[in-house]
Amino acid sequence: MKFLVRDRLLGIGDDYWIEDEHGHKAFLVDGKAMRLRDTFELKDSQGRVLIDIHKKMLALRDTMVIERGGEPLATIRRKRLSLLRNHYRVALADGTELDVSGKILDREFVVEYDGELLAHISRRWLRVRETYGVETVRDDADPALLIAVAVCVIHLAERERDSD
Repeated sequence: MKFLVRDRLLGIGDDYWIEDEHGHKAFLVDGKAMRLRDTFELKDSQGRVLIDIHKKMLALRDTMVIERGGEPLATIRRKRLSLLRNHYRVALADGTELDVSGKILDREFVVEYDGELLAHISRRWLRVRETYGVETVRDDADPALLIAVAVCVIHLAERERDSD
């Protein structure tokens, strides 16, 4: 399944729709302005909150937290001791980890679990400017979680770039 994200609208306080491959509104990213920390909500097309995303306040490295129903689902941070600057680790609440690597700022990266591809994020398939696609590869993958992971790593990479 492919989803289209309008890249230029990414930002705190900005709301934007993510469409499915048929052009239907699938998810709304609701950026929460006027908060002490970076906060987003991922909602379904009926406005129900599926996932809460926020920056962890007290952390040595920039860290984003993904929650579902008030319960922690995942923690995302840049991978330590990696030769690749664009390499992130997603620690899931169940103890498993996802690996995110590639050219994050260019929107060309993958999400993997134990070496198996779960999602491919790319601008290459699209002709629309400032848009990227999130393609979930496995049928049993959680598209909301994978979209939230993509939003988080892009946000973290942009913050890191802006602070350099």
